[in-house]
Amino acid sequence: MIDLYTAATPNGFKVSIALEELGLPYNVIPLDLSALEQKKPEFLAINPNGRIPAIVDRDNDDFAVFESGAILIYLAEKSGKLLPQDPKRCSQALQWLMFQMGGVGPMMGQANVFYRYFPEKIPAAIERYQKEGRRLFEVLDGHLAHHEYLADEFSIADIATWPWVRIHDWSGISIEGLVHLQAWMARMAARPACQRGITIPPKKEDAASLVSAAQKMVTR
Repeated sequence: MIDLYTAATPNGFKVSIALEELGLPYNVIPLDLSALEQKKPEFLAINPNGRIPAIVDRDNDDFAVFESGAILIYLAEKSGKLLPQDPKRCSQALQWLMFQMGGVGPMMGQANVFYRYFPEKIPAAIERYQKEGRRLFEVLDGHLAHHEYLADEFSIADIATWPWVRIHDWSGISIEGLVHLQAWMARMAARPACQRGITIPPKKEDAASLVSAAQKMVTR
């Protein structure tokens, strides 16, 4: 059994989607980020960085793993699935995973902060992160013009990237004209595990409440 400490965010959804794809038994422990439950000592003992998601593998001597990308790699290696067996394709999957971890996620995250959450609107910051987000989407679109999935076969790279790209409207980033990216998004959205994964844990807040809670966190 795997304990999943998570919240209804793109990074949290990565792990719930992977667990659903793999069919591994897991127990969901939702954390209230606005109440700073991720900063409590009992969670910091699992993830000293105080961020979700994190897992504890009860079948492996209560081994704890934090950082969403590291969790995806751990689950893929544990199951022998979601990473290509061919070394070159495996490397490609990990490259695109790092592209998401180092580019798509951080840039969209900052776009969210300045476009949606930060109490003072700073046009230069909003433009900077939205333009970089769009550039990264164009990189994805160019690659997906020749590949059904990021590493040809479905992998943790796709699982990591889709929960972020699907909220492009929330970040204020257009996908207009990116037909290959849009087609990939549709393929991902059609997967039953993706559909289930983005409901775990259920969202308890409407958009206005989400913005209010996020504003408190980014200004603390």
